[in-house]
Amino acid sequence: MRAVLIVFVLLPWVPLKAETPKVDPTSGLVVAPGWQMVQAHCSACHSLKLVTTQRGDREYWLGLIRWMQKTQNLWELPPAVETQVLDYLSKHYREDDWGRRPPLPARLLPDTP
Repeated sequence: MRAVLIVFVLLPWVPLKAETPKVDPTSGLVVAPGWQMVQAHCSACHSLKLVTTQRGDREYWLGLIRWMQKTQNLWELPPAVETQVLDYLSKHYREDDWGRRPPLPARLLPDTP
């Protein structure tokens, strides 16, 4: 009885695992507001893997859009579309969301000469 009581008392403080976002099987993009706009504009010129493998903040994504407009003939996006694309990318492909594995412990690394 005591163990059950402890579980119920502590349960609200146990962090829940973040829900894995739904990913569109065709594009590989996270399904969320703005994903179809990103799909339409970005896949017109390149694979969406170029999107899904990148990470950055809003400034990074805006700089990338400006670079593509200047050097790759990307058309000018209407302000509302650009805002929607930047909102989506900076939320779902943000810099702090790389998902990399932690470094290997030193004991697992090969000896170096």
